[in-house]
Amino acid sequence: MQLFIQRYRVILLHLAFWCVYFSFFFYQITFSRHGEEPDYGKAFADATVQVGIMVLASYLNYFYFLPRFLKNKNLGRYFLEYIIPFVVLIIALIHIKRFIYSDFDNGRHGFLYSTKFVVQTYLSSLFIVIFVGMLKFAENWFELEAKRKEIENEKLTAELRFLKAQINPHFLFNTLNNLYYLAFTNSPNTTEVIAKLSQMMRYMIYDSNHAKVPVSKEIEYMENYISLEKLRLNNQIPILFEVQGNTDRYNIVPLIFIAFLENAFKHGVSNNAKEAWVNISIKFEGANCVYKVENSKIPKNTNNEEKSGIGLQNLQRRLDLSYPENYTLKVEDNQNSYSVTLNLNLI
Repeated sequence: MQLFIQRYRVILLHLAFWCVYFSFFFYQITFSRHGEEPDYGKAFADATVQVGIMVLASYLNYFYFLPRFLKNKNLGRYFLEYIIPFVVLIIALIHIKRFIYSDFDNGRHGFLYSTKFVVQTYLSSLFIVIFVGMLKFAENWFELEAKRKEIENEKLTAELRFLKAQINPHFLFNTLNNLYYLAFTNSPNTTEVIAKLSQMMRYMIYDSNHAKVPVSKEIEYMENYISLEKLRLNNQIPILFEVQGNTDRYNIVPLIFIAFLENAFKHGVSNNAKEAWVNISIKFEGANCVYKVENSKIPKNTNNEEKSGIGLQNLQRRLDLSYPENYTLKVEDNQNSYSVTLNLNLI
């Protein structure tokens, strides 16, 4: 039923209008003002003729003259073209009404021949034609709005795919650097790193293609990443990862958390910085998620410093597209530490 209404909503709107108009007009002409018993037969014939000619005048404008005006944008030509059939139809309406009540010897019969009646008929008919014409504009507006939203959704989807495609090579580049370091130093952990990297790539290639994934899978992906970093750092750097709350109830857009994590290890941890540290916490309270990453700051090498804006910029853009007005992002850049707090509503 809902699909039927959605598909034929314009037709149903027009039918509803004419039913209401017929009912109102019939009630108006049968309402007893002087205690006289109305002639329902003639009233029904009058209402039928009134609605019939109004339908003809309105849809002649709706389907023919108004589209020509919207195409040519010539208002003067539109009035000149439509005024003749409109006047002819209203003249026919007036004469038919006079014929219907021709055997009535009362005030109504005399009123039908008055100037006031003619003026009222033209003005009321013009109002109906204009109202139905406005429905045409409303219909065109709704169609344009629907097309605009469709184009906007397609654009946002394409942008999300593009941003997501940028994240994967970025992560892979960082991870291969880590793997290269382990292989270069002949670390016995190289095999384990390759296995974990394989699990992570499986998540990125298959699971992350879905619009949303279970939070538990995203956290498992993070745990693998942290394990990989611990192996690279020979467990010399204190890394705290804490999760509180239920992680099985909600879903999340994939690869949302990883950019903060990558940034922390890339710019806050070094084998040469013995006092380096990283703290990661994720806390769930119902549908609300608070994700915080804190890391120490290591001295910057101005000669080898790499620009890291792409990951965080992409993440913020993805948050804007996927969770509009449902997240807050707080960044604290202190002298010895750097922290990012993401408050996210998962509903």
